[in-house]
Amino acid sequence: MRIPSFKPLIVTLLASLALAACSPQYNWRDYSSQDAPFRVMFPDKPATHARDVDLNGMTVKMTMTAAQVEGVMFAVGSGEAPDADKAEAAVEAMKTALVRNIGATIKSEKQGKSSAIAGSSTARSSAIDIDATGVQKGAPMRLVGHFESRNKRFYQVIVMGPEKAMSQEQVDMFMSSFKLQ
Repeated sequence: MRIPSFKPLIVTLLASLALAACSPQYNWRDYSSQDAPFRVMFPDKPATHARDVDLNGMTVKMTMTAAQVEGVMFAVGSGEAPDADKAEAAVEAMKTALVRNIGATIKSEKQGKSSAIAGSSTARSSAIDIDATGVQKGAPMRLVGHFESRNKRFYQVIVMGPEKAMSQEQVDMFMSSFKLQ
């Protein structure tokens, strides 16, 4: 009776693991913003840029931190409005602009608002989560977004790219890692 050799299988497995370790598509790393109180995991080294943007007539400095992997953009934008009402309006304006940018149809949308009294001040927050599909430069695109305001601060957390290139596992990893501090 001949005992089968596992040596070829082990060599193949080790070679596959070595190749995967050398060129990871997703190299997740923890990121903590210096401009706004949030943390998130990016799939690659992110770059940060700040510029003034117009959100329905309100000009604010917005900081965008993003990384791109295989044509899919993972990004967090943040800014500060003069007051909580304007921060809530900024959330809706960001969502509308991004959806319009790819001529998207929103497949699902979930909204929420809350107020909490802490001491003598009231903390306000609102959030919108969307999943939308559209077309950009003739290619089918998908946009998954979380838009949130906390008092005067507002955030957009998005994954956007070619629909076929977006792995739900990677989208979920990024979106669930976003935490306000």
